[in-house]
Amino acid sequence: MRDILVTLLIFGSIPFILKRPHIGVLVWSWIGYMNPHRLTFGFAYNFPFAALIGIVTVISMVVSKDTRLFPKHPATIILIIFIIWMGITCTQAMYPDVAWDSYKRVIKIQMMIFITMMLLQSRERIQQLIWVIVGSIGFYGIKGGIFTIATKGQFMVLGPSDGFFTGNTEIGLIILMTLPLMYYLHQTTENRWIQHGLVLGMLLMAIAAIGTHSRGALVAALAVSGFFWMKSNTKILTGTAGIILLTTLYYFMPPAWHEKMMTTIHYQQDASAMGRINAWKAGLNVAKDRFFGGGFDFWTPDSFLIYAPNPKDFHDAHSIYFEVLGEHGYIGLGLFMLYGVIAFITASNIIRRTQKIDYFAWANLLARMIQVALIAYATGGAFLGLAYADIGYQLVAVLILLQYLVKQGVPEQEQNADNENFSAEEPKSFIKKPMSVKPASTSFVKRDPSRHAR
Repeated sequence: MRDILVTLLIFGSIPFILKRPHIGVLVWSWIGYMNPHRLTFGFAYNFPFAALIGIVTVISMVVSKDTRLFPKHPATIILIIFIIWMGITCTQAMYPDVAWDSYKRVIKIQMMIFITMMLLQSRERIQQLIWVIVGSIGFYGIKGGIFTIATKGQFMVLGPSDGFFTGNTEIGLIILMTLPLMYYLHQTTENRWIQHGLVLGMLLMAIAAIGTHSRGALVAALAVSGFFWMKSNTKILTGTAGIILLTTLYYFMPPAWHEKMMTTIHYQQDASAMGRINAWKAGLNVAKDRFFGGGFDFWTPDSFLIYAPNPKDFHDAHSIYFEVLGEHGYIGLGLFMLYGVIAFITASNIIRRTQKIDYFAWANLLARMIQVALIAYATGGAFLGLAYADIGYQLVAVLILLQYLVKQGVPEQEQNADNENFSAEEPKSFIKKPMSVKPASTSFVKRDPSRHAR
């Protein structure tokens, strides 16, 4: 029954995608994040739904007048160079056949990232994408939170089978990246029932993140908590709630959880931690020995015999940084890091430019929450290999779109005029009020500053 339902839903979306290609991005994102076909037990489990939707979306783009060029941005240039460099490293890979197969998967993901920037150039569509991400990952986060409470934290929360987020550490990180996006929806949604539901969802997802028993997720949770508090609009409320929640969870979790978390400090005595360090050193040694790195998925027992300090302790990368370093060398790591830095700077620029403009309060908050998500990725990613997962790249694409919309809607001289008419004190209705304003992306008509002056 599940197979039939999932198949009908996905195939039923095709006519809508052919009419409006941006729906293809939303459906593809839903499949990628929620993996609904992995919740089935029959023919739908291994059906290539994502590839099918990708093909239909491209066909629709070709014939649609809605298709535009993706916005020019330094991050897109760096990403293109990084993609090309990954292709070059495949030619010098230790295991070329395996590397090229992985490169094809990465190319498919990156193609949809650029399609995202080409088709979602409006406020409504960005909002729809955030709902898809939150709903898809929130399904596992909320379910995981209920599971953690029901089992009193005795068992690990895991992600969907055969996906990027299957393991406990991976799903823990993805949940933490999604939490700030859920907060954004809570702040920009006017329906009270949806707001209450999102609050409950955030609580359960926070419980699920701790319930993954992931030390990497714990480190990311601490980083996210501090940065989220800095970026939130309600610092007293979020700070108090965060302290109460973390304290409650700390005493709720069983002794086994506390023992595992303590190994973060005494990592020398933990075999798993030492295995990760062994893998990191292997990636470092490969980068030192091979200018182009070892290529995609070089992490094998044979390669560890050559490059790992402990050849018998085989692990995969367990770090986005050492994953890219080992597979694509120092140049690859430099491009990867530069891409992240530019993304973070872009978010800061959006925040600064829209700080006193009520009309773009939604963009200001979304940029701040994506910054929090990127902090989660940067910290939690140090302990797991998700360097090519689509969520990080898609959130950067959203930042690029936000900057594009802000530039189109508020030229520099008009922004300066607006700033002179705003008081220094930020209005209390900073988020709720502007959601009733029609989206700036509808026509990009130049606004008369006097109409919006307070």
